[in-house]
This record gives sequence, structure tokens and C-alpha cells, in this order.
Amino acid sequence: MRDEEILELLVTTQYITEEDRSKAIEDSTDDPTQALQYLITNHIITQDIVGQAIAEFLMVPYYDLNTFSPSKEDILRIPEDIARELRLVMFKEQEDAFEIATDNKTVLKGNAQIIIRKEEKAGLLGAKKETVEQKNLNVELEKMLQKPVVFGYALGRDIDKALGNYKDTLTNRFVNIMENLDQVAPEIVEEIIAEAVAEGVSDIHFEPLSDEEVRIRFRIDGMLQEVARIPYAYYENVLNLIKVQAKARTDEHFAPQDGAIRFTKNGKNSDVRVSIIPTVLGEKIVLRVLTNTMSTITLETLGFNESNLQKVKRASKKPFGMVLVTGPTGSGKSTTLYALLSSINEPDTNITTVEDPVEYKIDGVNHVQVNRTSGLTFSTGLRSILRQDPDIILVGEIRDDETAQISVNAALTGHLLFSTIHANDAPGTLPRLLNMDVDPFLVASTLELIIAQRLARKICPSCVYAYTTTIEELNSKYGEDFQPFFESNIVTLYRGKGCANCNYSGYKGRSGVFQLIEMTEELRELIMKNPTGDEIRRLSRKQGSRSMFEDGVEKVQLGKTTLEEVLRIAAVPEPDEDYSQ
Repeated sequence: MRDEEILELLVTTQYITEEDRSKAIEDSTDDPTQALQYLITNHIITQDIVGQAIAEFLMVPYYDLNTFSPSKEDILRIPEDIARELRLVMFKEQEDAFEIATDNKTVLKGNAQIIIRKEEKAGLLGAKKETVEQKNLNVELEKMLQKPVVFGYALGRDIDKALGNYKDTLTNRFVNIMENLDQVAPEIVEEIIAEAVAEGVSDIHFEPLSDEEVRIRFRIDGMLQEVARIPYAYYENVLNLIKVQAKARTDEHFAPQDGAIRFTKNGKNSDVRVSIIPTVLGEKIVLRVLTNTMSTITLETLGFNESNLQKVKRASKKPFGMVLVTGPTGSGKSTTLYALLSSINEPDTNITTVEDPVEYKIDGVNHVQVNRTSGLTFSTGLRSILRQDPDIILVGEIRDDETAQISVNAALTGHLLFSTIHANDAPGTLPRLLNMDVDPFLVASTLELIIAQRLARKICPSCVYAYTTTIEELNSKYGEDFQPFFESNIVTLYRGKGCANCNYSGYKGRSGVFQLIEMTEELRELIMKNPTGDEIRRLSRKQGSRSMFEDGVEKVQLGKTTLEEVLRIAAVPEPDEDYSQ
């Protein structure tokens, strides 16, 4: 069914009101797909309500493959070719029938046919002859399973996840490759990168564990997990292949090397950044998989609450000044900056960036790649950009005194400048910048906004559930005082049960957790006195700035993430801080 039809169906079946539909479409700029997501994100409906409504419309049972996940053994009882072609998943075995889930309307109407191929000999010594027959699916399944079958509707994405059970593990696939193929390395590398792209992996690690074995790990939603191991004897060829593809030296084994690979599969391209470093057990490879998802990322999807979102938008509309984003490696700083650029990218605006590396490309933006071999660094690139009549400048990172000083002066002379800087939190950014020998007056005159951020894993929407606990139980479990952060002693929290959609982790995707400091006259006066981070923190709190932990707790109470995730990425503020703001 088309998304417009599903929205109409949800109104007809009274799962949502006409007002709900109108509001969803209005807030999603008339995109029905985004309108459905809006309804789910705002807890007006769930994915299962969508499935239930469609099942009612089709007059068949609804099979929830997340709440009642079928076992892999049951799923594999249907032959893979039939299951994939007709999208069939064994749901449950009852005493008198098998319940089979599908989103295939032809199957649900009982009209599906399957091809039966048989080989027969023409006489005793005759050649083999293949006969092909079309037969009714229901009849053939009942023959295979020795029991009647009943079909019900399941959501398409749940069917896709369940069909993934037919896929063998990477380790087993590697065994088959090594047993059956002469060219081992190309097939292994292709399997790994294709799997990573399909699963939304950000990084692939090849780690020699000994002279016998190499471990392969994927970073998914910020967490590393082992996916396979290969014998060390095959690793040298894999290493050399990656070096060749990344245009690195194959004869260099004792110095770090970097490069890039363009990976193409089924007509889709993925850029892969390569880093190779020598360890005592051999050379380790890390591949950063850069997916082309920036077109779907906006400021609204990053995780800002409404108050912080308005602060970011105000800063992005300034005619000049400086916006800094801070956080550790892998905290989403570049994504935030790119979303900012996309929101203000207009035909009458000259936007130029200097980056190392250029990870994403935005139409209409001039991207400059740092190249130290030719003398193009952040500072030299920034000097050249200033002669290119820019309106907006993005500097990938302020990492030295010279870049800091040029950046501040660029912001002072009529340019809007975005950049990243390494600091533990937003208040700590100012002492870090002042320590780069930048005049406090220039910082006070140019800085408009500081954004500190981390990434928290989001609860899987397919298996999220609520539970209640008390402040005393939380205090005892985590050894912290949570009373200042919750209004009631009884607290409703959320977590994911674990399902096929999230690979049974309970988490799916990530969202930003933020701390923002917007410049005020009082803060500018304080900066002139070369303050400490604590002095900045105290004043910014008086003016309404919330800690990263508090922003995380807000997302916990909205059911977007778990308290465990927030504690993993953000420290609980000191007890003497004022939480009443």
C-alpha cells in the first residue's frame, strides 16, 4: 500500500484522527512517508498499529514478528528460494496448522503460484530432461510441512529482517570462499564491505590477534562487535589488496598509511576511508564507511530540543561570527556542521570549506581537501579561502594557534565561520580557545554559539516498552543522586526488548545529546577576563544553559534512549550545581 493509502486507512479505522493526519502532513512538508514517521516518533501510533490496520483492511490476522520473534529453526523450515521470492516467514506452529507471515498480497489472497522443477530420464539410458510446472503455493506448502497453513500480514521491514536468517555468518561464508575459490582476498573484502554497508556499519576493524588469527569487528551505533575471524595465512593477501585499492605502498610495513576506496555493489557507491597502522602483531586496518545519507539529515533530525534548535537557527542566520562544535572523535560534530551548512545553502551565498578529509559533498558548496604534501593545511587553506570572496566558511578543525587566530579574524571581518574544536564540554571550549594565544577581546567579539555533543543510541522503535522504577532504586543501582532530575519519586523509563530489527540489541540508530552556550553580554564581559571553565559554567547555568546529562535525561523521559546510555556518554553534574533552571 502507498503511504497516502495507509494514512487514509489509519483515519478510517480510527487509529488516528483527521487532525492527527493533517498535523503530521503539515509538519512533514506534505511527504506521506515522513508523515507516517512523524506519527510514530511522536508516539501517536506505533509500527504495530500500522501493521494491525493494514491486516484489518486485508481481512487477515496480524503477525507481530517483533513481540513474538520466530526462531531461526522455524524460519528455515520454508525453503529459502520460496521464502525470498514470495516473502514468507514461518511465524508459529499451532496444533492444527502453521501460521505464516507475509506482506505479499497475492499470497494473502490465496492466488500465489510456485515453480516446481523436476529432472526425469527419457528411458533407461536417455538423457535427463527438466520439467517445469506451476503449482498452488498453499497446496505445496501443506505437502512440505505436512500440516495446513494459515497466512497473516506482517510489516515489510520485519519480513526483511526475518529473511536475514537465511544468510550465513561471515565466518562460515569465509570458510566457503577459502575452500572453493582460488582468489580469496577479493571475495573476502567484498563480503565484508558489502555486509558493513547493508548493516549501517561506520567502521570495520581488521585486528591481528596472533600469528594464526585475525579478528574482524564492526562498529554499529557506536559499539564494536566481533563478526568473524580469518586465519592469519590469508590476511597478508587481504592487506595487500586493500593497500593496492587505497593507493598505499605495499612494501611499507612499519609506518602508518592512509587512503580511500570507492566500493560499488549493485550499482550503489560507497566511499571507504582506509587507515593502516603497524602493531606488534602485524598491521591493523580500520575502514571508515562513508554513506551518502546527508541528504536525509537536517537540523530537525539531529536530536535538538525546540529551545536548542532555535538557538542553532539564530546563530546560523548571523551575518558574521563564529559557531564552534566540540566533542570527541566520532561524536557527530561533522554531521552537525553539514546539517548547518545544508540549512543555509542558498544560490546567493558563497560557502567554502577546508576539511581533512572531505567526508560528504553538498551541491553548491566548495569543498577544499587538506593536502599536507603540497602545503595545503587548515591555516594556509583558510588564508586562500579568504581571498575567494566567501560569505560562509567551514574549517574542519581548529587544532593549532595559527588556525585559531586566522579563524577568529575571519569571523571578525564579516564572515560566518563554523568549525570544530576538541574540549570536554561547552564551558571548557573557551579556555581551550584562549590558550591558543587568541586575544580575549577577539573571542568575545566573534563567538556566537558553542555546541558540545555526544551520540546516544536510540531505543529500537519496534521493541520499545515502558517500565516503572523509583528514585531510590536508581540511586542504589548507579550510585548517583537522581532526585534533582526527575519530578516524581516514581519514574517511567523505557528500554528495547531486542528484536530482529535491532539485531536483538534493543537499540537502533543514534541521536545527539547536547549542551549549548549562547553568547550574552555578561558572558562576553566575562571572556574579557580570561575565565576558567568553571566560571563560564556557573554563569551559563544562571542564564539557562543545561548540562549534557540533563539534555540526555529529557530524551530518557521521552522514551528516545535509556538512562544507561546517557550515563555512558555524559557525567552527572556536581551536586552543588543549580538544577532549577
